[in-house]
Amino acid sequence: MTAAGDPRGSEKERLAEDRDWRLWGPYLAERQWGTVREDYSPGGKAWTYLPHDHARSRAYRWGEDGLLGITDRDCRLCFALALWNENDAILKERLFGLTGPQGNHGEDVKELYYYLDATPTFSYLAMLYKYPHAAFPYQALIEGNQHRDRFEPEFELEDTGVLAGGRYTDVLAEYAKAGPDDVLVRITCTNRGDAAVPLHVLPTLWLRNTWAWGQIGDGYWPAGLITTRGDGILMADHPGLGRYRLAHDGGRPLFTNNETNAEHLFGAENRSRFVKDGFHRRVIAGDEGATNPEPCGTKAALWHELALAPGEAKVLRLRLTAEDAATGLRDHGLGADFDAVFADRRSEADDYHRQARSAPLSEGERNVVRQSDAGLLCSSQFYSYNVAQWLDGDPAQPPPPPGRERGRNQRWRHLEAHDLILMPDKWEYPWFAAWDLAFHCVALARIDPSLAKQQLLLLCREWYMQPNGQIPAYEYAFGDVNPPVHAWAAWRVYQLSAAAGHGKDRRFLEAAFHKCIINFTWWVNRKDIDGNNLFAGGFLGLDNIGVFDRSKPLPGGGRLEQADATAWMAFYASTMLAIALELSRENPAYADIASKFFEHFVAIARAMNGVGEG
Repeated sequence: MTAAGDPRGSEKERLAEDRDWRLWGPYLAERQWGTVREDYSPGGKAWTYLPHDHARSRAYRWGEDGLLGITDRDCRLCFALALWNENDAILKERLFGLTGPQGNHGEDVKELYYYLDATPTFSYLAMLYKYPHAAFPYQALIEGNQHRDRFEPEFELEDTGVLAGGRYTDVLAEYAKAGPDDVLVRITCTNRGDAAVPLHVLPTLWLRNTWAWGQIGDGYWPAGLITTRGDGILMADHPGLGRYRLAHDGGRPLFTNNETNAEHLFGAENRSRFVKDGFHRRVIAGDEGATNPEPCGTKAALWHELALAPGEAKVLRLRLTAEDAATGLRDHGLGADFDAVFADRRSEADDYHRQARSAPLSEGERNVVRQSDAGLLCSSQFYSYNVAQWLDGDPAQPPPPPGRERGRNQRWRHLEAHDLILMPDKWEYPWFAAWDLAFHCVALARIDPSLAKQQLLLLCREWYMQPNGQIPAYEYAFGDVNPPVHAWAAWRVYQLSAAAGHGKDRRFLEAAFHKCIINFTWWVNRKDIDGNNLFAGGFLGLDNIGVFDRSKPLPGGGRLEQADATAWMAFYASTMLAIALELSRENPAYADIASKFFEHFVAIARAMNGVGEG
């Protein structure tokens, strides 16, 4: 455990340590509901199969979501906040937004929240949520967007007037690590309005449900248990993570289970008397029977009832610590050293960001860049999706609908994801997209080069890439075709990382090059049907904006030879040429491969220039 003021405690040293300082982070999804992997409907209607209104009552199959929360890298034990302003009809446990069919511009989160700061190891992390004093305008947001067409702007939370006059509470969640498995939590609630308001804050600890599906093996743990000690500290036992304690400075303990309320949703019998929405029913409806009178369950919360005067701020302190790391902590670890650890981690974060972004910037520009970097770092999300199990269904659940095995992603049965992956956006797109990830990695190259390199190689691993060499596109259709930018991203990360003083990582560049050779060959064999160096593709930068969907068969038959697909392949060939030349500096064998990509670039250019001749 690193104490406050420990001279070893720089972010660079944490990154270099053998200990896993990245064990805990903001890896919770912002939206697990409405995703493809949670969709078990006959027709593949992800938005309606598990909507927002079901999320509080239904145990997720493949992940978890939460508000301003953290989890471990395997999403075994989760921590997040629940809020109630005494006006909402539901407990605020997750972010709300419109589904694809509801929004006039498609899916759209309707909340105000911000990733303010982060370091690569999340030794310091700050997130802010703005919670209205009045009832959250769920229905007004739905109706406001339904009355607008795609040519009009979106109807946002600010447009409802609910935030006018500062009538909201800032909820700032900060995390500071005293060790890889010792996380300090400081929650600051500030009333921005001119009237006193109540605020219920429920820091919540729960176990991801991996036991209800009838599966065994990696990633499937039996139900653990969260209990309380005589001094009020919460104790969480997880078969795969071990024993953790959540120390706190007050709050009424509540217990339930992370189990589906099948009786409420489907009129069926519940597996457990106490279910996932127990805290919602206890706090909002006053239903004391909704929570376990015995201090145990797989989901626990600490219920704080605050009264905030105008402009007043109140602070809650908690500490999530592995039991064997808690030895020697005085005052439950919430005493004099608590704020000192935060001060040290924030100072170290200042130093790291100042060094990582050494360009001359004004203070305002530096703050913008730093918050942007925090957003990139915090897009890292636990992502679990075993396509074969998803297609076949689970032994302890109803069988999948007929025809499912011939539906979405049926050619990707080998894909078995259980990783931390950079998301395009953790609410709108809480699933990886290959070319979005590539651009994220380039942006991350200066701030966290090791993560950028790891992520670029990840989607080329055998549990993602097709044996034929295709890189999976995104969850809705892994087989769609995106622009081939992985090689370019690897080349730029190599260059930027070296320019930032991290050295020339030829081992990374060589590994990426070998994987991209396989993918380049897939393009040549599958997307140049006539062998004339003119290529077809799919979502190649225009997504679904075109008159027709280029990832599907053309209306009336025929096929496309696309200028943009062919240009992308020329770019791909020239990038592979540059990488091969760089590698040939130390290994002459790559010179011949460089010639191959030069010749291929020339052949593509000749084909493009010769279209229509003859």
